[in-house]
This record gives sequence, C-alpha cells and structure tokens, in this order.
Amino acid sequence: MLQALGIFQRATPDQLWKLTRPENQHDKLTRDNLLDLEDHQLVRIESVQDDQRQVWVLTKRGHGEAKRLLEPKGIRVSALRKQEYDPVTGELLGTGYDDHAAAVTSTAAELHRAGIGHRLGFQTEVAHRLGNGYVQRADLVVRAPAAGVPVLLLEIDRRTEDADDLVHKLRRYWEWGRLLAPGADKYTADLVRSRPDAIAGIDHEKRLWRRVYPPTGQEGLAPVAFVFADTTDTKVDNTVKVLEEAGRRYWAPRRYETYYREAITAKDYSQAVPVVFTTLEQLQEHGADAAVWRRLGRASEQKLTAALDNPDGDALYRRQYAQAEAEEKRQRATDREVRRPVCKRCGQRFTDQRWEETTMHSQVPKAGDLSVCETCRADDIAREKAAAEAARLQTTTPPEPEHDHDQESGKLRGLFHRRT
Repeated sequence: MLQALGIFQRATPDQLWKLTRPENQHDKLTRDNLLDLEDHQLVRIESVQDDQRQVWVLTKRGHGEAKRLLEPKGIRVSALRKQEYDPVTGELLGTGYDDHAAAVTSTAAELHRAGIGHRLGFQTEVAHRLGNGYVQRADLVVRAPAAGVPVLLLEIDRRTEDADDLVHKLRRYWEWGRLLAPGADKYTADLVRSRPDAIAGIDHEKRLWRRVYPPTGQEGLAPVAFVFADTTDTKVDNTVKVLEEAGRRYWAPRRYETYYREAITAKDYSQAVPVVFTTLEQLQEHGADAAVWRRLGRASEQKLTAALDNPDGDALYRRQYAQAEAEEKRQRATDREVRRPVCKRCGQRFTDQRWEETTMHSQVPKAGDLSVCETCRADDIAREKAAAEAARLQTTTPPEPEHDHDQESGKLRGLFHRRT
C-alpha cells in the first residue's frame, strides 16, 4: 500500500485494490488496511470526490517509509502531498484529484489487475531528454517481462490535447529512440552528426534508449501506447486517423532493400515506433489482457502482446529470403540444365567436367570433338590409342627373310650334272 502510494502519489481504494490485491473480489480488505495505516499516521484522506470516492495520500511519516522501501530498489518516489491551508479561509489547499492523474493511476491499476506488470514495475512522469534539451515525459512506463511486455511507454489522453499534439509526442519518442548512447566511438558520432539518417544503420545496442530500457524482443524502438479516457468512439477514430496519416513516418514500417524485392512482402520495422491504442473504458470493462488493443496500421483489435508483435516483420523476412534464395538456386539449376549440351553421336547430356572441357579456352585444344560427350570422347581416345599402337607395332616388327632361289637351283644342278 505504501509502495503504491509512493509511486502514484494519490489513489482511491478501488485503484489501490487493483494495484495491491487484484486477486480479491472487492476492495473491502484494502479499505481496512487504509484505515489501519491511517491509525498509524502513515496515510490520510486528502479529499472526497463528487462521486464519494476517497482520495488517499501519504503523510510525511508515510512518505519517509515509502522512500525506505522504494529507493533501495532504484524506484523514484513521488513528491509528498503537503497539507497546506488557505491563510484567509482556512480551507485545505491542493485537494483536487485531477481527472488526468486519476486516469493514469486507473490505467496502471487495470494493467496490474490483468497481470501486466508488478506494482513496482510502474513509473510515472518518466523523462526522455532529446538532443535539443526538450524533455518528453511519459505519463506512465510499465515493465512487465513476465507478461511478454519488457517495456511500454503510455500516454493517457482525455482528449484535452489536440491530435496534432499527439503526433508531436510520437515524433519526439521516435527522435529519442534515434539518439546515440554516450561514449559512442568518434567515427560513429561524427557520421551521425554529419548525416543524421545514418543512425538507421547503427545497431540499437549503441543507442541511448537501450541504455534506459531492456530489449523489447521485437524489431523497432520502445513501444508507445495511447490510452484514451472519458471520450467518444468518434473522437478516438478521428484522433487515430490523424496519428496514422500525419505520424506515418514514425510508426510505419519500410520495405526491405533486397535483391529479391518482388518475392519479399515482409516489412522492415527496425526504425519504427510500435504504437498501440485503447480506451480506459475498454480496459475496465474487458481487462487489459483482452483483445482491446489496436496497432496503428491494423484493422482489428488484439491482445497486447499480439498487437506489439510483427508477424510480417523480420521473422517473415528471413523465411521469405531463404525461400527466394532457394528458388533462385533451383531456377539457376534448371536454366543450366536447359543449356547443357547434348552429344551429337549418342544423345547423352554432357557431364559438368565434359562441359567445362569444351567451353574453357585453356582446355579446348585437348578436348577433341567438341560435339561429343565424355563417353564418346573416351571411345575416340581408345580408338586413337589402338590405331597408334597398331602403327607402332607395324614399324617395329622386322620383315621375314627371302629365300635365294638361284643358289638353290645351282645346288640341284650340281647333283645331277653329267660329266663330259
């Protein structure tokens, strides 16, 4: 109870019930705890609203206890609500619980009730300082990694701001997400200073926002949610149209710059601010864990984690790229087979080795008949070798000796010669 009031400064019993004991069916136990803390001078009732809601705040003693509980955890404690009285009328000053502050606390209460964030995971009025010194303050920041929402920056709007003002807020969150972290190397710092668009090529781990918030598990910058309260559906629709049109540069994904441009429909969300919106009335009626969130650029409402997801983003890109690469490889193989030469003698297709022999300039002189395949070329070589061997044998075998016909004839004559 003290921790919740230390963070949110003021709250009603209903809000404190959802922030501290959401598993209870009603706020009776919360009211009893508040009365007990009041007895110990740790809390007090600051005001009673027109609808009879009590607004509770910390006393000075309770504020000190909240500091002791929160500051060691690195959680900033809200300012103490002092009891100050009008010197003339004696009335207690500063008792108004403005509707915007109430809507911020109610939004946190509904998120916590749905299991999105621990009460110590909420911060209010969180500053984001831009390069020009301007400070953009988020009404509420929630860190709920267990619920699949590592960080979410929330702007609560009761339609007291013009739609164009919300576009400017979105622009400032986008600009803040593009700031380099302190200590960047000189080359990177000089590059971004001379060419601001070069920040798109700088990894998010080197940017300021990643020093402040954890990785989101999705592409893009820290996500932003607009929660509209005490307004009409028509006003919400009109505001969203302005956000989608005038703020497109900040929330919309880009096309991937890739060789397979025609085959890839995935979107590049790496430089975009994921923006979702809902109404406080929907959160209270259906719960923050219901399908009450809509992402800018989408037509239907989803659960928060689904709305923040990018099903047509990087994961789809990797699949489509792999498919396109494989398809191109198959097409190249098909085209290569179409061009593969056919043997003019036997009709067989050339092997890769034979194809290379007949086309590479350095091997053509030794390739023989360029129109025949490797097998037929081997037959030609075998025939050439056989013919060469036959010719060699013919030149190295000596001729058979010829008989002396006359000498043999003389010998016969000597045998039968008649002496005279």
